[in-house]
Amino acid sequence: MEELVVLVNPEDEVLGLMEKQQAHINGLLHRAFSVFLFNSKGEMLLQKRASGKYHSPNQWTNAVCSHPREGETYLEGAKRRLNEELGIEVELSEKFNFIYKADVGGGLWEHELDHVFVGNHESDFNLNKEEVEEVRFITMESLDKEIAEAPGNFTEWFKIILEEYKHHF
Repeated sequence: MEELVVLVNPEDEVLGLMEKQQAHINGLLHRAFSVFLFNSKGEMLLQKRASGKYHSPNQWTNAVCSHPREGETYLEGAKRRLNEELGIEVELSEKFNFIYKADVGGGLWEHELDHVFVGNHESDFNLNKEEVEEVRFITMESLDKEIAEAPGNFTEWFKIILEEYKHHF
């Protein structure tokens, strides 16, 4: 099934739909969401993207990043993808939204109006191996160190969203 993204203007007014990969080739602004999950120790969950992903394979990123479908709210999309990728259900709260554009290599761009959600979860994941290689929890201090030492191990959008997240908290 062809996956479509919802194209929008900076005010989040819908302009139309486009096949996901084409939107990434053209660098067109579209709706997206990002989920940050934390355990009771305050550690952040990272997922390693599956090796078969068409961009940014085998790179670490936040719990879930994806796109709401046509007629789906950002929150509904975030909860759907948590279930589809990690096999979990989590209560989420939206913290902020912003627009960014990132070169993800291979002539592809992420240009997204991104709504960022936060939730808590401890363990017991049922990973979809077509999406996720593995998951791990990490302290913010260790994460900052790993990104500084090996930025290529992390998705471009995660580095941008993480910095924006830090500005809000």
